[in-house]
Amino acid sequence: QVQLVESGGGSVQSGGSLRLSCAASGNIAGNTVMGWYRQAPGGQRELVARNYKSGTTIYGDAVKGRFTISRDNAKNMVYLQMNSLKPEDSSVYYCNLVRVGSVTNYWGQGTQVTVSS
Repeated sequence: QVQLVESGGGSVQSGGSLRLSCAASGNIAGNTVMGWYRQAPGGQRELVARNYKSGTTIYGDAVKGRFTISRDNAKNMVYLQMNSLKPEDSSVYYCNLVRVGSVTNYWGQGTQVTVSS
């Protein structure tokens, strides 16, 4: 089993910054992709950023240039630095892990980010 625990959410004013962290534990050996998704009330879960163990990163169009994903493989951690936050970034942010070649996705419990104008 895989456990993912997020931290770092909260409330911030428009233009501010937050940093999310996700700690992975359990059976996480192998070639994994770790990332962040978000889901607003009534909306679909959407990709924020994804980081491959090789170092390749992918960002959702809405956050390019403002958010940065990073990963510490030694600590089994993934981070999301969010700058220039906008009210439309308000959402529950979920940490995600999937092994390359597998269809099984693991999710954290989510952390709320609220950006006020």
